[in-house]
Amino acid sequence: MGTDSRMQILRRGDRGPAVADVHAALRSLGLLPSTGVDGAEPPLEAAEYDAATELAVRHFQQVRGLSVDGRVGEETYRALSEARWSLGDRLLRYDPERPMRGDDVTNLQERLLELGYDAGRADGILGPETESGLRAFQRDYGLTSDGTCGPATLRALRQLGRKVTGGRPQLLRQSASFVESGPHLIGRRIVVDPGHGGSDAGFAAGETTESDLVLDLASRIEGRLAAAGATVYLTRGRSQNPDHAERTRFANDARADLFISLHMDSHDSEHARGVASYYYGTGSGASSTVGEEFADLVRREVVARTGLLDLGSHPKTWDLLRMTRMPAVRLDCGYLSHPVDRLLLLDARVRSAFAHAVLAAVQRLYLPAEADPPTGTFSLPTRV
Repeated sequence: MGTDSRMQILRRGDRGPAVADVHAALRSLGLLPSTGVDGAEPPLEAAEYDAATELAVRHFQQVRGLSVDGRVGEETYRALSEARWSLGDRLLRYDPERPMRGDDVTNLQERLLELGYDAGRADGILGPETESGLRAFQRDYGLTSDGTCGPATLRALRQLGRKVTGGRPQLLRQSASFVESGPHLIGRRIVVDPGHGGSDAGFAAGETTESDLVLDLASRIEGRLAAAGATVYLTRGRSQNPDHAERTRFANDARADLFISLHMDSHDSEHARGVASYYYGTGSGASSTVGEEFADLVRREVVARTGLLDLGSHPKTWDLLRMTRMPAVRLDCGYLSHPVDRLLLLDARVRSAFAHAVLAAVQRLYLPAEADPPTGTFSLPTRV
C-alpha cells in the first residue's frame, strides 16, 4: 500500500534528530503542540516518536491521501516538507534538474487552472506545463513573461477572480484529447507495472509470492493488449525491483498513454478481502480525471468478471501516481491473506479473467459514450 522503503522508516519508540524534524513539521501545521517547560523543546537526541506523534502523522496521512500507517517513510517525510510552503513564501521557477515541490506550487497550479490556463494537473510539482501556463498568464496580463512567480505575479493572481466555471478545465482538456484520439488501441503505449520484484517478494502464500503472481498477471495483460494492437512495456522482469522513481521515470521516458500498477494485498484482519483501485487525487478537487475514470472502469470490469468483492476507487497522492505524466492507476487485485481471495488468485483462469478485464477497461476508456458497452460484456472481436 504505497510503501516507503528507501529510507529508515520512523515509527513509535524512535528517538533522535530525525524525529525532532518530524515534530517541527507537525507543529508548523498545527497538528502537534509544543512540549517542554515554558514551550521549550527537548534536545534533538531526546525527541521521541510517541503516541501523540503517531496520531498526528496518521491524521496528516489521511488528509494528504497517503497510506495511513502512522509511520514516516520517504513519501510521508517529503509530504511533510512540502506542506510547510505557502504561496508567497519563496520565488517559484522551473528547474528541469530539481523541480520545485510544495503546497505553494499546488496553490499556483490551482490558481492558474481557475483562470483558464493549462498548467497541467495540480500535483505540487513545478514542471514545464506549469511554467508554460504561468508564462501565458504573465503575457496576457502585461507582466514580464519570465516563468517566475514573484511579488508582481502574486499580486496579479490575487487580484483576479475565477474565470472558469462549469467544471474543471483539466477534465475538459483530457476528455477532449481522448475523444479526438479515436477508439482504436493500435499504437497506444501502455506501461504495466508489476509490484515488488527481485529480493522483495511481497506477501507469500505458501511457495507462491505476490511478486511472481503479479508478474504472471502483467504478462497476461501484456499479451491481451499487444494482440489488440497496443505497444506494451513492463517495468521489471523477475529479478528486478526498481523503486518508485525508476518505475515512473520509465513510464515517462516511454511517453506512455496509460500506466497500470499491479499489486496483491494482505492484512492481519481475517475479514480483509476484495479489489480496490487508486488514482492520483488529493480528495479535495485536484485529481487525474482520466485516471479516476480508468480506475473506476478497470475495478468494475474485474469485479464483474471474477466475483471478487468491490472495495471502490480512491484518490491517493502516492509518488507512483503523482509523478507519472500520464493517467495512472494502481490496481490491488485481492488479498492473498484471505482464503477465498487466495484461492481465486492462485487460479490461472481467474488471472486470465483479470487480463481480459484490464483489456476491456482500456478499450472502453477510448470509446465514445454512445458506443460504451455495459460493464462485463465487452469482448474484442477475434482477428482473422
